[in-house]
Amino acid sequence: MGTMRERQRAVQLYRGQIPSPGRPTVAWRQDRVQFWAAIAQGARSEDAALEIGVSPAVGTRWFRHAGGVNPSLAPTVSGRYLSFAEREDIAIWRAQKLGVREISRRLRRSPSTISRELRRNASTRTWRLEYRASIAQWHAERRARRPKLAKLVANERLRGYVQDRLAGMVCASDGAPVLGPDAPWKGRNKPRRQDRRWATAWSPEQIANRLAVDFPDDGSMRISHEAIYQALYVQSRGALKRELVACLRTGRALRVPRARARKQPGGHVTSEVLISERPAEADDRAVPGHWEGDLIIGLDRSAVGTVVERSTRFTILVHLPRMPGYGTEPRVKNGPALAGYGAEAMRDALASRFTSMPEQLRRSLTWDRGKELAQHAQLTIDTGLAIYFADPHSPWQRGTNENTNGLLRQYFPKGTDLARWSRDEVEAIAAALNARPRKTLGWKTPAEALNEQLLLLQQGGVATTP
Repeated sequence: MGTMRERQRAVQLYRGQIPSPGRPTVAWRQDRVQFWAAIAQGARSEDAALEIGVSPAVGTRWFRHAGGVNPSLAPTVSGRYLSFAEREDIAIWRAQKLGVREISRRLRRSPSTISRELRRNASTRTWRLEYRASIAQWHAERRARRPKLAKLVANERLRGYVQDRLAGMVCASDGAPVLGPDAPWKGRNKPRRQDRRWATAWSPEQIANRLAVDFPDDGSMRISHEAIYQALYVQSRGALKRELVACLRTGRALRVPRARARKQPGGHVTSEVLISERPAEADDRAVPGHWEGDLIIGLDRSAVGTVVERSTRFTILVHLPRMPGYGTEPRVKNGPALAGYGAEAMRDALASRFTSMPEQLRRSLTWDRGKELAQHAQLTIDTGLAIYFADPHSPWQRGTNENTNGLLRQYFPKGTDLARWSRDEVEAIAAALNARPRKTLGWKTPAEALNEQLLLLQQGGVATTP
């Protein structure tokens, strides 16, 4: 038999030199399969990780290391191979001093399978040749990998063609290169409203289909557009540099699963606050107190809130000044929106206007899908105003507000800084608009129509007083 060291050496020679397994893995193959299945259904990395019982940080790391690309793991391993549950049984029975043939009978496996498993996957870093299920599973999964050399790695000519069409220099008519703006890639998605890198920027689909035109007789110069995308997003393939994703039209640093992209933006909009749940009395405009609202956006993230009453067309303009530190202090992740129309600022501004109204004029408010009203639940608590959201891409559901915004563009044109106007100036514009006679009101002004409604409310209150 030899000494223990000789036996260890014999097993090491049999298996070959292997790296250290390091820290035990937090999840096995079937867990990763479940993780990517949840991602494919549109779940966030953190939520998919919690579903399989690992920390959100682990799920985020898996997603980023894969570049957002599903590795397409098979849901189950072939029955030819031992499963993790079988390896746990082997470890238990081995600790109970059962022989190889007895273990094989209980598992209904060949004795040679059990013997080979014990020799290949036993832990050799302890003094004794111990068999541990977790270490054995790690060895098996490591050995099952079959990394294939990417086509762009093996074919230098093809790689050069793809890189030149994707990230080549923009040239003038005389052939001189045009450098464009200095926009270094920072490992994130494309910057919002900032310069981007100038490049030829062919899409992977254009590159893949153009190859057949430029090289009709050369079969080696072929590649699919999906292979190009994976070479960009999955860095373990080692074909294209990661920063070349900045040359894609979307400029995304990670691939976004289709199911996640199809999800409508705005998690603050739930089924209870959809416009379909709004009372029917708001549709016929017979009862006052139902409002429509939105923002008009100006230059440098300036904005003015617009709220219009559906029956009288009375307009309220909400002054949204920039918060202290805008443009001078660095942006803080998950910090307050210094532009002035963040969720908290919008809630406070609307609450200050609606709390001064009679309760009969605070029935409902229908808003666009913007996240500036993400704190609508607290706004309802503060004002008693029921909040509803229009369907995506359906501005006609807030037609009164959209028409009013068009009128207001006479005073607040697009591309101008709306933050330069004071509260008094904004309210003066609202007063001017409310003093215009409207055909739909029988040539009354919105101010007159609202005043009539207030008088009716007062008379109704007096008549019902005991």
